[in-house]
Amino acid sequence: MAAQKVHEVTGIRSGDIPYEELIAAQQPAILKGVAKDWPLVEAGRRSSEEAMAYIERFEAGRQYIMYAVPAEFKGRIFYNEGLTAPNYKAEKVSFPEFLDAIKVNISAPDPDAHYIGSRDADTYFPGLRQENDLKLDHPMFAHGNLLVSVWTGSKTRIAAHYDASNNLACCMVGRRRFTLFPPEAISGLYPGPLEPTPGGQVLSMVDQHEPDLERFPHFEEVMANAQIAELEPGDVLYFPALWWHQVEALDPFNIMMNYWWNDVPAHIDDPRAALLHGMLAIRDRPEQERKAWQQIFNYYVFGDAENVRAHLPAHTHGPLGEMDALTARRLRAYILQLLNR
Repeated sequence: MAAQKVHEVTGIRSGDIPYEELIAAQQPAILKGVAKDWPLVEAGRRSSEEAMAYIERFEAGRQYIMYAVPAEFKGRIFYNEGLTAPNYKAEKVSFPEFLDAIKVNISAPDPDAHYIGSRDADTYFPGLRQENDLKLDHPMFAHGNLLVSVWTGSKTRIAAHYDASNNLACCMVGRRRFTLFPPEAISGLYPGPLEPTPGGQVLSMVDQHEPDLERFPHFEEVMANAQIAELEPGDVLYFPALWWHQVEALDPFNIMMNYWWNDVPAHIDDPRAALLHGMLAIRDRPEQERKAWQQIFNYYVFGDAENVRAHLPAHTHGPLGEMDALTARRLRAYILQLLNR
């Protein structure tokens, strides 16, 4: 099940990131060493202890949800055997308590895994981005929907999942491995339940390290077309929205910072709401109706928007025209009327 390596872009700095080329290509790319001079990256290169001391300087004294994964799962954050709950224990801790848990296990031969997921960088670590940050000088970041988050933990594996946003993943402390699959690979990844989900996202049911090809026979094909990104501290990985990705933190202590964004105005709604309502309203209709609705969606949603309105006078366009904030509010109100009928 050989996969190819993600393309590397070398010789650039934070202020030279070729955003236009990355977005146009719609393929993952490693921006090699873009963050190598960040103080946190340099501290982590010297030792885990220095990295811990550095980031703790910025910690705001808040409570965190720490996932504790028993050693028997080898760092895999997943479900219990019956898929009724996660395989980890979640508990509220302070950041120093979390670091103490890491330190206790850092040299153990068969350690438990400890992990704190996405936390807003500016809220939980104010000032960190003043010393460790990408230059975000492209117009696509002007919509105000950028989220910058920090992830910390020991050796862990997060099963393949997708995010609804574009991603710049900065490997800051410890090495990471991403295994990436394009959106069309979804059926061969065998997505799990919509709920419960261990981290809020639908996970692939396939254990990539020990795939059960009798149960998941099409995984072999999608794995052959996967892309692998091996990241060193200071590397930044770009990948587009809706690409599936398994994430492995490979060292005893790891920190990653993510930049998530969508190149759309704030009044554009979350597509996941449309997906879920599509399941409610369309999926269980007779086949001939579903096929007819598919044609209607192709016309109004996935087709050429100009073609839909070109034969109509401008004053009749309404939601057929370019979506602005006022039109979005009116359309949302109409949708709520339909939902509440």
